[in-house]
Amino acid sequence: MLVLSRQRDETIMIGDDVEITVVDIRGDKVRLGITAPRRIKVHRKEVYDAIKRENEQAATLSPRDVSEAIEQDAVNHRSEEKEVSSDSGTGTTPPRSQGTDAPALPEDSVDAKPCDRPSDSDVPDAPK
Repeated sequence: MLVLSRQRDETIMIGDDVEITVVDIRGDKVRLGITAPRRIKVHRKEVYDAIKRENEQAATLSPRDVSEAIEQDAVNHRSEEKEVSSDSGTGTTPPRSQGTDAPALPEDSVDAKPCDRPSDSDVPDAPK
């Protein structure tokens, strides 16, 4: 492992295309800015590991498992439609979220600034 020391506003280059800049240092937290081409996927390690686990788990599903999951999703969707239609106009019951069984990941402790790269959830294909 190469270990480098950098101060605020200093940059590290990886190849010709990837720049990593120390944006801020607050106590034991370091904020990094990463500039990379869109073809290069950038994830926090815990997000990358979760994506990898989910892909491995999905690869081991049998066709029957997939069919059962689709059927269960359809049942859940129909029950959500009934809940929404029974409350139509009242606005008291928000629709339930379409969650996954993905592990809960820690939130970053500082506000993220907008950038032109997609977020982890916007990337459709995960690393294998």
